[in-house]
Amino acid sequence: MTSPKVAPHLLVGVGGGIAAYKICDVISTQVKAGWSVSAILSETAAHFVTPLTLSTLCRRSVLTDADFWHPQAPRPLHIELAETATLLLIAPLTANTLAKLAYGLADTLLTSTVLASNMPILVAPAMNTRMWEQPTVQAHWQQLQQQPRYHCLPPTHGRLACDSVGMGRMAETSEIIAYLDSLAHTHGQRDLSGKHLLITAGGTREYLDAVRFIGNPATGKMGLALARAAVHRGARVTLVHGILSEPVPPQVTAIAAETSEQLQAAVMQVWPTADWLVMAAAVGDVRPATQYAGKLPKAQLPTALPLATIPDILTMAAQGRQPHQRLIGFAAQTGDIEPAARAKLAHKGLDLMVANAVDQPGCGFGTQENAALVLGSDGRSHRLARMPKLILAHHIFDLAQAWLT
Repeated sequence: MTSPKVAPHLLVGVGGGIAAYKICDVISTQVKAGWSVSAILSETAAHFVTPLTLSTLCRRSVLTDADFWHPQAPRPLHIELAETATLLLIAPLTANTLAKLAYGLADTLLTSTVLASNMPILVAPAMNTRMWEQPTVQAHWQQLQQQPRYHCLPPTHGRLACDSVGMGRMAETSEIIAYLDSLAHTHGQRDLSGKHLLITAGGTREYLDAVRFIGNPATGKMGLALARAAVHRGARVTLVHGILSEPVPPQVTAIAAETSEQLQAAVMQVWPTADWLVMAAAVGDVRPATQYAGKLPKAQLPTALPLATIPDILTMAAQGRQPHQRLIGFAAQTGDIEPAARAKLAHKGLDLMVANAVDQPGCGFGTQENAALVLGSDGRSHRLARMPKLILAHHIFDLAQAWLT
């Protein structure tokens, strides 16, 4: 897979619900990123967000069912949309539209376009908790997930517009945007389907006492991007994480591990059931040789700090690996990154090493973008220029799929 050279044409179907206002941020973000965006506004959605608002953001007229039945169109509108759009987002997805999609009904412009197209469809439901929990709604949701072209972002838990607290909030717009970016890269393919990926992220803290520790500036952004990309490609993901600067993506099983010892224990527990281990966490190399209970008074702080070496988790995982398991390591380096990365690749018994230069502007810890040198155990190498970390994650998985399977 490669990223598309032509900007995607996104068609947004806006359902009738208070969450409709959130779709404005999605449209605005993708238009600014160079995407072409069209929108279909349902009759009920127009009560929550106006056609003028969406047409201004899309830079083109918003479509409604009135346009669907217009007699002067040169071609059937739903056919035209199905042939020109490359991605379809339906958000908020209402219980009514969910039922129509599950049963293949086509009585509106939106549902007719769905049936006339083969494009990937991302859906993000939003509704009252009792509505969401109805057995019929859940059955329709399960039906939709069985169809490969549908990519489903489940609602989240929180306070709803009706003041109740529970499941039903539409997924955050940042998650919707990230999923759209993934679909633009993968074209909806789920090439990691059936695989269980164990991914680590974030930095560890090695405590001297209750409040002081040895740490690093890792924020977990790269590991989170890898987890997000893997889920979008169909994988089952377990994320063992240290300190993170962002929430864990939906549909990811998360295990928190603040210290290297905790992270090691979690990894070794999950690893026997995983297919790939992607070690993106910035695990400490050393810890204080002595850990003190409580907070040491400043006057009692040691003037010299004896250190103990932390065992290498990847090396431990490699020693007990099964034939089908694959190991991918990450190396944060400065200067000439290749020699040290190649040495680590061989010494740790890895299949793939991803090296990045943390001393380069705009790359490394805490940044939104990254660049990398990917090295294979068979001697192959590939340089990835600076790009958003989510897209970099997809390129890494592209190479892993090509080189390791």
